[in-house]
Amino acid sequence: MISISDDIRDRINGAINNLKTLTAAYVDEHGKPHISFYGSAHFHSADTLAIWARNPDSALLRTLPTRPDMAFIYGDIADRVYCTLAGKARVVTDVAERQRIYDQMHPIERQFDPNMAGVGIVVDLLTVTTLTKAGKVVQTR
Repeated sequence: MISISDDIRDRINGAINNLKTLTAAYVDEHGKPHISFYGSAHFHSADTLAIWARNPDSALLRTLPTRPDMAFIYGDIADRVYCTLAGKARVVTDVAERQRIYDQMHPIERQFDPNMAGVGIVVDLLTVTTLTKAGKVVQTR
């Protein structure tokens, strides 16, 4: 079972405020690796992340139907807090859930897509690994 601590949740949800990034990785439809920053990333529920793909024609969206695996990494060198998250991504089709993802992402990110032309994506987390001064914790679904 995955249970995200309040500290990790706050760090990821507030990454922009703390001048940190959450970096996503996936392998595209042609087998090529991609990494990208997602300032829109936030915890959607206790064991899911949500991101906003501003470009509805992006390689990520073309890839998800056949290659839904995504991984994310967060690092805070000063505080020695590192977290990797991996799971299966899916495009959100429910109107209310899409609106919730948009509303809950950081306001800085919303300003880049004021007309909500993008697409909401939910990542059902399968593994979360956290490394802090206290040690390493691996959680799986």
